[in-house]
Amino acid sequence: MPAPVAPHVPAPDRESGRKPWSWRRAGAGVAALVVAAVCAGSAAGAGAGTAVPGGAFGVDATRCGAPGSRLPAGRLAFTVTDRATPYATVYLTSPDGAEVYAEIPWIAPGRTVALNTALSAGSYAFRCVFSDGTVRTSRPLAVTGRTDDAVAGYRPVPDLAMTAPVNAYRAWVAAALPGLLTAAHALDTAVAHGDLAAARSRWLSAHLAYERLGAAYTAFGDFDDAIDGRADGLPQGVDSPDWTGFHRIEYDLWHGHSAADLRPLTTRLVSDVAGLIRDFPSEDVDPGDLPLRSHEILENAMQFQLTGAADYGSGTTLATLDANLDGTREVLGVLTPLLRPRDPRLASSLTREVSAVQARVRSCRSANGTWAPVRQLTLNQSRSLEGDLGGLLEQLAEVPGLLAPRTSA
Repeated sequence: MPAPVAPHVPAPDRESGRKPWSWRRAGAGVAALVVAAVCAGSAAGAGAGTAVPGGAFGVDATRCGAPGSRLPAGRLAFTVTDRATPYATVYLTSPDGAEVYAEIPWIAPGRTVALNTALSAGSYAFRCVFSDGTVRTSRPLAVTGRTDDAVAGYRPVPDLAMTAPVNAYRAWVAAALPGLLTAAHALDTAVAHGDLAAARSRWLSAHLAYERLGAAYTAFGDFDDAIDGRADGLPQGVDSPDWTGFHRIEYDLWHGHSAADLRPLTTRLVSDVAGLIRDFPSEDVDPGDLPLRSHEILENAMQFQLTGAADYGSGTTLATLDANLDGTREVLGVLTPLLRPRDPRLASSLTREVSAVQARVRSCRSANGTWAPVRQLTLNQSRSLEGDLGGLLEQLAEVPGLLAPRTSA
């Protein structure tokens, strides 16, 4: 299994009013970040827990240096200095570049960084990718001997390989947005007619249509706060006059407010969704976001839906969790062509587990379509759902490391 590309920093919840976090390559302030596959235990010829110095070498715009031509198998410690003007990414690869065994994602000019790994016998090379687009490969590095410590190589994902999944996901979101607008109009119409019973049913349909778009919220900008923001962190909480969107409507619908109180909110919702549809073609989906969101959609669901923290009166957070699972399935669907060749076991397991967890969530829905509020679940039911979702999240956590895009990887 590959080492992850960068330490995972959880995104601030999109419903809290804070901007969601988006991964970018580190700049000079964290230029010493090293991500290398390091195995514990003894390595042949190295002594227990000891790495053999692999040597020091420099990289610059004209060459990608190598520390030597022959090293013993086992744990190796290299020292890399960027002597070029551009920033550099350094990979230790198989000779054809198809497999990576260690990497420095970003090293600043003039900086020296350690790169540690454990290699079996074979031929390797260093590949240096500079921020100006220059790519250099070192002379071959031969490793001889035996070791039980060697890391498995992994196939990095070039930036351009994410183009097709991103385009496919954008197309899916664009096709789903008109249905969201139709559902928002239906909610507004029910409120305009004073039919609050119908409004409650239509609110849920519209809200779930939005929640299925979970991986796209980083491309929605301020529209996400307006459409689905929570009251958490607002100066006056649920009494904040600027609080709008689905959760504000939910609060008012289930706390005895009149249709006259609700109508400005549902009209605003329709306007905001229409604005989102107009704006979406101009917004970008960061290629690094999709692998992260495949995990974070349900990470947020675990925190806010399964606990009931996002319930403002409707008792439908399990329905939202179900919609989030739909959204996760869509993200995995576009990522599977990249995921399957890198870890076919994980790709197949995720397909099965998403369906299995969703079936268990849907067992909390009655025959007439109503959902059990999480507060009405038994302790055993709550623990079972939490365990199922936690197990799925453990598997999903592997996806960002496998599929994080690398420049000229």
